[in-house]
Amino acid sequence: MESIENPHGFSINTESDGTRIVLECPHQGGVLYSIPAEATWVCEPALSSSHALAGFLTELTALSDSQIDTMLQRWGIYFRPHKRFED
Repeated sequence: MESIENPHGFSINTESDGTRIVLECPHQGGVLYSIPAEATWVCEPALSSSHALAGFLTELTALSDSQIDTMLQRWGIYFRPHKRFED
């Protein structure tokens, strides 16, 4: 298992079956899991978690749902998708 920690309150743990992002602060916490899935086949395993999270947030922010918009604004979370193309 590879683990990457940083001073921002989260650590990324990569295992053979997926990735866990551990979120910690004195007031909130949790674990975000990412495993191979239907939409992540296109990416190499080392990047599949990033691919999955970016894809999920792209789809979530594209929904016309005022509750989602309000929740994201309440927590100060904004996501702007971009596509990267290799030359």
